[in-house]
Amino acid sequence: MSPSALNGDETVGSGGPRQKGKATADTLKVGCIAMVVKDGQPRRAEILSIRETKSGRQYYCNFDNFNKRLDEWVPVARIDFSQDVEWPSPEKEKSKDKAKKNTGAVGKKNQPSKKTQKRPGKREQSVASEGQTPHPWTDFVDSQGQKGTPKTEDGEDKAVASLEIGGTPTIGPDEMEIDEDDTAAGAAKRERAASFSREEEIEKLRTSGSMTQNPTEISRIRNISRVEFGRHVLFPWYFSPYPEAFGQEDCMYICEFCLGYYGDFKSFTRHRHKCTLQHPPGNEIYRDDFVSFFEIDGRRQRTWCRNLCLLSKMFLDHKTLYYDVDPFLFYVMVTRDDKGFHLIGYFSKEKESADGYNVACILTLPQFQRKGYGRLLIQFSYELSKIEGKLGSPEKPLSDLGLLSYRQYWSENIVDYLMSCHERDEKCTIEGIATHLAMTTQDVEHTLQALKMQVYHKGEHKIVVPERLVQQREKAKLKARRIIDPEKIQWKPPVFTASSRTWGW
Repeated sequence: MSPSALNGDETVGSGGPRQKGKATADTLKVGCIAMVVKDGQPRRAEILSIRETKSGRQYYCNFDNFNKRLDEWVPVARIDFSQDVEWPSPEKEKSKDKAKKNTGAVGKKNQPSKKTQKRPGKREQSVASEGQTPHPWTDFVDSQGQKGTPKTEDGEDKAVASLEIGGTPTIGPDEMEIDEDDTAAGAAKRERAASFSREEEIEKLRTSGSMTQNPTEISRIRNISRVEFGRHVLFPWYFSPYPEAFGQEDCMYICEFCLGYYGDFKSFTRHRHKCTLQHPPGNEIYRDDFVSFFEIDGRRQRTWCRNLCLLSKMFLDHKTLYYDVDPFLFYVMVTRDDKGFHLIGYFSKEKESADGYNVACILTLPQFQRKGYGRLLIQFSYELSKIEGKLGSPEKPLSDLGLLSYRQYWSENIVDYLMSCHERDEKCTIEGIATHLAMTTQDVEHTLQALKMQVYHKGEHKIVVPERLVQQREKAKLKARRIIDPEKIQWKPPVFTASSRTWGW
């Protein structure tokens, strides 16, 4: 995968001139820019973190002009110490030292008085209290069979399950250090972080959906280097909140059926001899000659759905599902063979969405990408919306790859419908397109505007299909493309009680 094929390329060392000099494996530190071998040739890379693993010391490198998802942990052997290293500027080191000194308890003048302290409600208490009300993550079982919550890199409990979509815990005002002498940029950063307080986040998730766009989560350093998943070897793109001990392993093993994870091959082999699951633990609602879909209730299959969240978070950047999987349904797409049903991808959906979203999170595993599976997932979500008699839309913001897939799906289906109306000599409107395709009028309008298909002619708005889109449609017809057959969907919209569609606290 070339860096030019991806959006959001990173440029390292653009903060000004740096002092250069020789370095060794022992003197190389965080913030240095060194020449690191990638794809057979040395490239400039900034060292973002250093860790000790069972195979030796590793350095987390952000490569020059490469997308963030291509950052990776590299061993000492891949660093070229014969070339000069660019050392971090003294100003940055001073600022880091100042930040370390300021870390700790908040000053008395910044502490709220007892009168102004708000007593948390029952819902907040269930999250904040430790050892009182069990949190959904407190019954999380690791590969050694021990219970506990996932840990952050600093060893703190991280009672979250991450979905799409990097995955640092939300910072509340009581966890932030307030420095009145800091710069305006620091104040703005604190203001952004404070806007994502735990109480507000819980209320937002309870009332408006599953996803959040926390700016402090994007830069989370990837903690898992390599994953063996069935017959495939996966290299994660982003951080996922697995227990901290798994960050010390050179490879993590995940059962492709129950999604349990293990740090050593011997434990994984023992599990595979005992595991009897051969398909996702839900109801099969669709089957054709190529794929099957299973519907899984997050409330009934919490462990499996949480493991699915952890797996998917390794390949999703900025969207995150916090605290609980109970309010969601998971629609999992699999392929079949004599060994069982193998996971391809999935999308999650709120049992009751206040904003009418038909998808909360969507992912195709990397080994199945660019093969048309993402389009099948999107089409299936809209087929379910048609059965429900609703107009659907994915929850925003979408990941970069998810946005590309949706734009392509929207444009292809809108053009197909417009051409069919033209062949039947029928007039069509934006509302008619939305109703026929189960899309929201906003998504239809945005797609038409992006394709420059809306024009104003002789005092009225008209929809025009450019010739290039007509040619693309004719070429697409020549390709054998798999689609979902609506007649084979065996599904009725589920009905939930108030307790089964909300948080399981």
